[in-house]
Amino acid sequence: MRWWSVANFVSNAGTWMQLTVQNLLVLQITGSAAATGLSMSVQAAPALLVSVVGGAAVDRFPRKLTATVSQAALGGIAFVTATLVALDQLNMATLMTLAAVTGVVATVDGPACALLGNDLVPPEDVPSAIGVGALVHNAGRLVGAALAGVTVGLLGTASAYAANGLSFLFVAAVIPFLKPAYGAVRAVPVTAERVPQREAVREGLSFFVRRPRLLALAAVTGVSAVFGRNYALTLAVLVTGPLAGGAGAFGTVSTVLAVGGIVGAVLGARLRRPSVRLVGTLAATGGLLQVAAGLSPSLAVLLVLVLPMAIVESVSDTAGTAVLQTDPPSHLRGRVLGVWGSVGTVWSLGGPPALGLLMELAGARGALVAGGLIIACSIASGHLAHRRRRTAPTVVLQPEEHHAPAPAVLGTAA
Repeated sequence: MRWWSVANFVSNAGTWMQLTVQNLLVLQITGSAAATGLSMSVQAAPALLVSVVGGAAVDRFPRKLTATVSQAALGGIAFVTATLVALDQLNMATLMTLAAVTGVVATVDGPACALLGNDLVPPEDVPSAIGVGALVHNAGRLVGAALAGVTVGLLGTASAYAANGLSFLFVAAVIPFLKPAYGAVRAVPVTAERVPQREAVREGLSFFVRRPRLLALAAVTGVSAVFGRNYALTLAVLVTGPLAGGAGAFGTVSTVLAVGGIVGAVLGARLRRPSVRLVGTLAATGGLLQVAAGLSPSLAVLLVLVLPMAIVESVSDTAGTAVLQTDPPSHLRGRVLGVWGSVGTVWSLGGPPALGLLMELAGARGALVAGGLIIACSIASGHLAHRRRRTAPTVVLQPEEHHAPAPAVLGTAA
């Protein structure tokens, strides 16, 4: 698990180095901000369309093999991009193609690597392992974003892609040496002879839609993703607008958000029995903190509120991920993660435009306040409705005629 965490840290740092410079690269090629958004959508689109198929592939083949191949493939794509950038041969069509291929490979790589990490610890430690993964992700994000500027300044844009390619190859080299923990729950791969691909996909979809816990988790996460969480958008407008701050002030807010994410990941790693109720409680608390942030009279007050907002969000995400990865049977977890990938893509693509429209109508403060209230009230209403259904009296219908048999009949029957 320590080796896996080190490999993930290196990979996350490389990925964030590439993401930091990718938008600038698109702007250099096209000079269009719209093209930048289009490239991000093209990379996300495969998750919307084929995540369930990717999850089925994870359940079909051994996870170590699947993760090794997918990591090597992502490394190859990064090296191809680096070469084209270095030779000044990368055009928009090629960049879009590479982004789409990256998105397709990621539909397999994401669930494969997530579930592989769970195999390295006993079942009771899976929530902690997920928390460690969140901590590694946040740390890699900070380091990668910081290294991007230095690397590009010294070696050029292609170096960020090359570094990311090396990080993928490092992970691929580590995976064959990982050993599952004693007592870890390992899925038996679903072979093509036993279950056809189409049937395997249908089985994963059917399990997800018939599982109330997963549907409730999807509802809580969805409303939070659409009306909250997009702090890079809402807080940026709030800081530079009503609070009259500049880019430096928003940089401070972003740093506090990152620190809160790391603290939350540490706390999330201590969870032993995460539940949907805990996820909902934390999400509703985050919504109320968002309301308070929208009403902040000054930057200082906002900074005080931003830290607990980030902590609550991080712990909620860790708890939700633990429920998602441990609730399904082991042989279905790849497909359930695939369904989740498709659903999550809808939120990630639809959330920013919906929030942007809300900001146009109500302003930055209004969007934060309204969004936070929608989150808290929706979750509270769902909890009350669920509680009412559980406490509703059960009516037992009796037969229309139910007479005691005569003693003579009893004796005969006896």
